[in-house]
Amino acid sequence: MLRLLAACSLLLSALLLAQDDLMPKPRPKVFVSMAPAATVTVTPGRPAYAQLQFRVNPGYHINSHKPTSELLIATALKLDAQTGLVISKITYPEGENLTFPFAPDEKLNVYTGDFAISAQVSAARSTPPGRYRIHGRLVSQACDNKACYPPKNLPVAFDVQVLKAPVTRTRRNPGQSPHVH
Repeated sequence: MLRLLAACSLLLSALLLAQDDLMPKPRPKVFVSMAPAATVTVTPGRPAYAQLQFRVNPGYHINSHKPTSELLIATALKLDAQTGLVISKITYPEGENLTFPFAPDEKLNVYTGDFAISAQVSAARSTPPGRYRIHGRLVSQACDNKACYPPKNLPVAFDVQVLKAPVTRTRRNPGQSPHVH
């Protein structure tokens, strides 16, 4: 009888452990996502723009790049360029001034829904033609109507196609007359 009880107990424990492995694990909350970005084509010496599209999930908002209070964490795009490429002039959209139940007397400048951030991309004349991958992150702090969550870093990546640099012709001065005029 004792053996039967021990065997049942062991079997029950094994079933409970197996059930735990089969149960889906809670996924971390995703507040912001990025749409796949189009390849940016750059000719050395001529800048181009990367248009990066983001979406804040329904029910959430993130602080804009210029929040109304210095206590709030601003949304910021951080990009790491490869050698020969330069990222400059990151342009953020205007946020919306909205009020929320947790601060009914204060308007917060936020992003909701879809928004785009652009970044100017340039290639040095010495950059070899080819495809390059730019990596970075979007730093943001999401909130809902009740609480704000810790800041998150959303991985960002897009491709840059560098074309062959245009051939520049050097202008030569016309031949000079040996006669003084």
